[in-house]
Amino acid sequence: MAKRGLERKFQALLVSFSSMRYSGATMELAVIKTGGKQYVVAKGDLITIEKLGRRASTLDLKRGDSVTFDEVLMTDDGSTVNIGTPSIKGASVKGIVHSVGRHKKIEVVKYKAKSRYLKRRGHRQPYVKVKIDTIV
Repeated sequence: MAKRGLERKFQALLVSFSSMRYSGATMELAVIKTGGKQYVVAKGDLITIEKLGRRASTLDLKRGDSVTFDEVLMTDDGSTVNIGTPSIKGASVKGIVHSVGRHKKIEVVKYKAKSRYLKRRGHRQPYVKVKIDTIV
């Protein structure tokens, strides 16, 4: 995809970034991709990520562990905006694990009327809360 096409794609995002700036001071922002989702992050933000690693390795993380996100799609330092194609080479976002846990249980029900068919199954999605430390 051409750089021009990417600028059109991120135009709404750039407008939202510019509205986040306040009275002369600027925020350093980045868009990272992890677990199949994209997150807009700034230094000091606390983000909840559903998937970080594979199954049991998500639960192996502990409070205080360091996490590095290498797939940075876009950065904004207040004066310039860098858009990757698809990611920016050499850019990374570092964070510290704040907490690890599992969300509330959701119940999945399969039911068919008049046939005595009822299946119930529960699911708890694991999550990791990460506090963003630096955007490099």
